[in-house]
Amino acid sequence: MKALRHYFRFLVIVLLASAVPAIAQLREVGTGAPGPVKAPHITAELISDSGAISPGSASHVALSLTMESGWHVYWQYAGYSGEAPTVSWSAPQGIILGPMQYPAPSRLPLGPLMDYGYEGTAIFPYALTASQQLLVGDTILQAHVQWLVCREVCLPGKAFLGLALKVAPTASFVTNPLIDAAIHAEPSPLPDSVKVRASANRTLLTLDITTGKKENAAEYYPLDDASIRNAAEQKIEPTSHGVKLVTERADISDALPKEVKGVLKLSGGRYYDFEVPVMAPAVQANSGSEPGLLLAIALAFAGGIILNLMPCVFPVLFLKALALVNSANASAAHQRRHGAAYTFGILCSFWTIVAALLVLRLVGKEAGWGFQLQSPGFVVAVTFLMFFMALSLAGMFDLGLTLTSTGDSLTRKEGYAGSFFTGVLATVVATPCTAPLMGAAIGFALSQNAFITFAVFTALALGLALPYLLLTLVPGWANKLPRPGSWMETLKQLTAIPLFLTAVWLIWVYGQLNGTTPGDASDHIARLLAGLLILAIAGWILGRWPARKWGYIAAILVAVAGFVVPLSAGHADKLQWQPFTNASLQAAQSQGKPVFVDFTAAWCLSCQVNEKAVLQDKSVEDELVRQHYVLLRADWTRYDPEITEALGKVGRSGVPTYVVFTAGTDGGGTHVLPELLTRSVVLDAIRHTGS
Repeated sequence: MKALRHYFRFLVIVLLASAVPAIAQLREVGTGAPGPVKAPHITAELISDSGAISPGSASHVALSLTMESGWHVYWQYAGYSGEAPTVSWSAPQGIILGPMQYPAPSRLPLGPLMDYGYEGTAIFPYALTASQQLLVGDTILQAHVQWLVCREVCLPGKAFLGLALKVAPTASFVTNPLIDAAIHAEPSPLPDSVKVRASANRTLLTLDITTGKKENAAEYYPLDDASIRNAAEQKIEPTSHGVKLVTERADISDALPKEVKGVLKLSGGRYYDFEVPVMAPAVQANSGSEPGLLLAIALAFAGGIILNLMPCVFPVLFLKALALVNSANASAAHQRRHGAAYTFGILCSFWTIVAALLVLRLVGKEAGWGFQLQSPGFVVAVTFLMFFMALSLAGMFDLGLTLTSTGDSLTRKEGYAGSFFTGVLATVVATPCTAPLMGAAIGFALSQNAFITFAVFTALALGLALPYLLLTLVPGWANKLPRPGSWMETLKQLTAIPLFLTAVWLIWVYGQLNGTTPGDASDHIARLLAGLLILAIAGWILGRWPARKWGYIAAILVAVAGFVVPLSAGHADKLQWQPFTNASLQAAQSQGKPVFVDFTAAWCLSCQVNEKAVLQDKSVEDELVRQHYVLLRADWTRYDPEITEALGKVGRSGVPTYVVFTAGTDGGGTHVLPELLTRSVVLDAIRHTGS
């Protein structure tokens, strides 16, 4: 879509670039005599307040352009294309004319682009001052005028106009209502009673406008290409003290602008010029806004700690803890060095991910947490790794992970490489998971400069490394772990189960990535593989407790359960989910309907848990149906720039993300749910924001 916009803009600019120089070659209409002059699709005329002035007085004259229906001329900043009218005056000695004054414009859609200008009749006033030495009598003002009038096509034009003025010793002060209206629509300086605070992230610009009362309308007209994407919707949210306006930033740079300037239109036809610095976005609870730096670092650190409890990461942490148990006789210094090596492995891995994200941003691609799982090749590699590790932990062969050898390697220097790469492994297996608190922190980090991005991801890495690092730094804690024994080998084999499950899930992800559409075939394959895994567990029970009656019974029961799994039917989704597009979202909002958007991906384990445990809950489904929600599923399994852009609009850069758009034809409000869903959280959100 961005490429299409740029192509369309380039085409328009090329056409205009060839049209504007052609103005000089056009036949100029009009003779310089007073009165209106007609040209194709437009009538041009010079008008004045009263037609009479006196020496030493002040008045106004104006250029009046009246267009045929559907045609328009341009403001001082035309937008993606166009050219404002120009006037070259020829005035008698003693008459001084000020600069052209521009009333506030209208937004003029042009395909996927947006221009700024005027339809109907446009009046451009000029302040006129008569000197004391101005001679009494009749005189005439003349002007050479050029314009560009557009509809589906643009036509340049020019005219030679005249305006008759009577200079009298004294003249009554009479105003022209057309000129008065244009002057009233001209922006005035921002008064002390109106405050504008601008904040921006990588994709959005927010203007928080304080006037001391609730404002029901607002519109922003920029003065250059660097502020906003002109065609983007400008969403407003009235507040008790004013109004908030949110729109998309211009896509010319990821760097935050230093200032924003332009014209602000408020309810009641008030127009203000303003120029304010751009600040970092403020924290707002339960919304799509982003946290500040310190809060983002705290959220990332806490999210990293919680990440250790995710099924992808916990087996790795568990193995490291068992290694400490078995190496109780090793020196504290050696254990601390292994903790440092493990931490450094995680840090280096996270820094590598951040560097890759920044490089992708530099070349114009957006990416978020877990982006590498959008590559089928990466998914295959991780699947092989998970399955290979699981077989070793289950006792099929020795991969150097047996706990009897860990203690010896811990005391040898070359064992530090093992701890380092265990940290790398922890990072790799963590990428499919998003812990609570991580979403807002990562969304903020990826919207900032490189230094802040590295700082937030470093906090996330340190949180992930913290549990094992503390066990190595505080020997007393490690000593409280159970003593080595045969139980360790049993637990080691049990940790193979979540790794096998991870391999099964990754095979399902691979099917989703390579299918034409995510469908039932991959679900059936995943259930079959899960059944085989359960059968393998039954075999493990027989091998672990041979010749025991209860072992046979347990193995048979587990095997039957494994046989049932692939034959079981999946959840029959009673809800009608539609694929997410900006057009489908806007269509639902234009009809005043509430919208629930599920940003998900097949490779996002947290997404699947939320879907099965909460979104498919009968009470949640019934409430969504009762409240007449439009349900949109933004499937980010494969990279989708439209979904990536939509995530950025709500301050997120990864999945899971859940957004409720309240009912209302004006777009309503936006409510971003937490990454970890509960039934009560979802029910409260959809009840309070539904129809």
